[in-house]
Amino acid sequence: MPLGLIALAVGGFGIGLTEFVIMGLLPEVAADFHVSEATAGWLISGYALTVVVGALLVTAAVTRLPRKPVLASLLLLFIAGNLISAIAPDYAVMMAGRIIAALCHGAFFGIGAVVASDMVAPNKKAGAIAIMFTGLTVANVLGVPFGTLLGQHAGWRATFWAITVIGVIALIGILALVPNIARTEEPAGLRGELRAFKSRQVWLSIAVTILGYGGMFGAFTYIAFTLTEVSGFAATTVPWLLVLFGVGLFIGNTVGGKAADRNVDKTLLVVISVLAVILVLFALTATSQVMTVAALFLMGGFGFATVPGLQMRVMKHASSAPTLASGANIGAFNMGNALGAWLGGVAITAGLGYTSPIWAGAGLTVLGLVVMAVAAADNRRQERTFAAVNAKSAALPANA
Repeated sequence: MPLGLIALAVGGFGIGLTEFVIMGLLPEVAADFHVSEATAGWLISGYALTVVVGALLVTAAVTRLPRKPVLASLLLLFIAGNLISAIAPDYAVMMAGRIIAALCHGAFFGIGAVVASDMVAPNKKAGAIAIMFTGLTVANVLGVPFGTLLGQHAGWRATFWAITVIGVIALIGILALVPNIARTEEPAGLRGELRAFKSRQVWLSIAVTILGYGGMFGAFTYIAFTLTEVSGFAATTVPWLLVLFGVGLFIGNTVGGKAADRNVDKTLLVVISVLAVILVLFALTATSQVMTVAALFLMGGFGFATVPGLQMRVMKHASSAPTLASGANIGAFNMGNALGAWLGGVAITAGLGYTSPIWAGAGLTVLGLVVMAVAAADNRRQERTFAAVNAKSAALPANA
């Protein structure tokens, strides 16, 4: 395994930690800045919205530049944003730090996925992408609980100082370990990168990302309420149950990457189908603690097993200019997150109970499965047509 993949994973770990650890530190942040928890919550929402914008605009701005220096520059942006957050004297400066850090998120994962896939053989590309995303899963499994613990005992600023240090380590790793891979094609430039979006398959892949990933996060966003109010778990057990969910993410990401290397479309169809079934069963059996534990683990596993395949699929169908499409798909993950969370909130507000976000997530996942089935069928038709045209062209000289 190329050591550069580890450096990319460390960067992914730091970025994932920045995105998610704030959730456990909102009470401390709100108290320090004398704002309501709802206002403090915009530090999460503002980050997510900036990721979507940055995934497109920042990636578009750097498409012609060498990828390794771009990754290093993005980490400098990440370090600066978290340093600002760590020393922020007030809420407005803290928000500015969050926005600066978020600008690098989509572009780092989008460009990093392209770089990771270029480091390995063609039959190992999805697995390489999965290794990079391992940093994100480890951030959920270990980083968020320990980052929250550090913030609660040493002050929330200590957590952001720690994340800043992780950013420096990742920067050194990328400079030292990620190779300068020469492009096999001329940089497409913004106009060339935009041409990738003429592909119907690219748009279908992005739609599957929004719906499939949104389905899992629609169920997950309000999971603490489900665990305590429906399943009957004590609030003190919730962090450990979330660690179990994170272990599922880690395993699913690894296994999903290996499966996608064999057959992307088949893997996605199977995994999304199973995820939909798991969500339905979870909603039906949430009052059972045993079933809830099993469902939580499997939801994380099958939910994140889609990630390497979804990212690989977009890059495959935008192969002539994959950078912007890859970044756009990272934005799509965050759009799915926001969509799922919004639908879950609407369902709870409507008085449908704390299992309603799981039902909403199941509905989104089923829609994602339908779009994936359409995309796979369309892709098979295109491949058959291409094969027939090639066969006809090859036969012409023999008949002349």
